[in-house]
Amino acid sequence: QVQLVESGGGLVQAGGSLRLSCAASGRTFSSYAMGWFRQAPGKERELVAGISRDGDSTYYLDSVKGRFTISRDNAKNTVYLQMNSLKPEDTAIYYCAAREIPKKSYDYWGQGTQVTVSA
Repeated sequence: QVQLVESGGGLVQAGGSLRLSCAASGRTFSSYAMGWFRQAPGKERELVAGISRDGDSTYYLDSVKGRFTISRDNAKNTVYLQMNSLKPEDTAIYYCAAREIPKKSYDYWGQGTQVTVSA
C-alpha cells in the first residue's frame, strides 16, 4: 500500500498561483502512476492531471491546459501540481491519488486539500 498526504492548498485571488504537494510513503513510489483530482460542491470528481511512473507522460483536463503543471520527484516520493492563472471555477477540494500499473483505477487517495479562488 501507499499513503498519501497533500499540502499547499489555500485561498488565493483570481490570477494567482498555488503549488500543491503530495508526499507518499509505503511501497515504492515509482511503481505508481499519479493523478490529481478535484471535486467542487455539487459536482462530480474529475481528473485534473496525471503523470506516468517515470514522469515522461502527462495528461491534463482541457480546462487547465497551459495553466497547471504536474511533476514528480521519485527521489523525494512527491508529486506536485503547479497551478497558475487560477480562476474561481478552479475552487474545489484537490485530491492526490495513486494507480498501480497495470491497473486502470486509482486505488489510493489522500485526504484532500481545499483550494479557494476568489474573484
